[in-house]
Amino acid sequence: MDVVDSDRDGDVDTLLDRLAEDLRAAGSAVALTGAGLSAASGIPTFRGEDGIWGDVFDPSAFHRSRFARDPAGFWRDRLALYDHMEPQGGAEPNAAHRALAELVDLGLLEAVITQNTDGLHHAADTADVIELHGTNARVVCVECDRSRTATPVRRRARGGELPPTCECGGPFKPDVVLFGELLPAAAHRRAKRLAAESDVFIAAGSSLTVDPAASLPTRIGDGTLAVINLERTRYADTAAYDIRADVTDALPALLDRVRG
Repeated sequence: MDVVDSDRDGDVDTLLDRLAEDLRAAGSAVALTGAGLSAASGIPTFRGEDGIWGDVFDPSAFHRSRFARDPAGFWRDRLALYDHMEPQGGAEPNAAHRALAELVDLGLLEAVITQNTDGLHHAADTADVIELHGTNARVVCVECDRSRTATPVRRRARGGELPPTCECGGPFKPDVVLFGELLPAAAHRRAKRLAAESDVFIAAGSSLTVDPAASLPTRIGDGTLAVINLERTRYADTAAYDIRADVTDALPALLDRVRG
């Protein structure tokens, strides 16, 4: 399989033309998205040159063992993280989110698999979203597994209830995958199946460094891997399409092409 690298070969428009042809011809296709997609909506990335891990927040503060050892301190740091991540006025879906939602509506994508926990794919009315790392919109009790909407629970925490607790007395945990936790089994299982069945797999706005999500492209077999990302990823030399472009430009342009 020829590798087409826009950074090397230069013509993003031609690559998108070809990818659109592959997508229209695919029997099954799926997209994986990462933090680069939400960065255009004002949400800081966790890694990379401007990432918050390291210089702004210590990842170990958000490890599952820290939550178990010090749930009150965990929640204090988690509220600070929410404040840092939330752009002024709130985050809204951008053109990339909306393009992927329409590709699902058109039946050209089976689903959008996301590493993001911000809920912007749902806000863009994406019909089928697989949240590999959970969602900030919910909390879950670690004792009885009850799930609740996060906003009122965070309000209680800001009011001094640290940690906020369930009716059963157990502490609530954000319904996201913390360091030291496994991915949700059902979501991971379905993501792996869709990747294995895909004729086209599009990885958009992801550095593809965090496993196991970053390993999904290795499951596509004879399918076509297209990476759309500003920076080089570990699949740069093996992807059929390595398109170095802004996802908010490339994904709407891809949508325009598949519409004809």
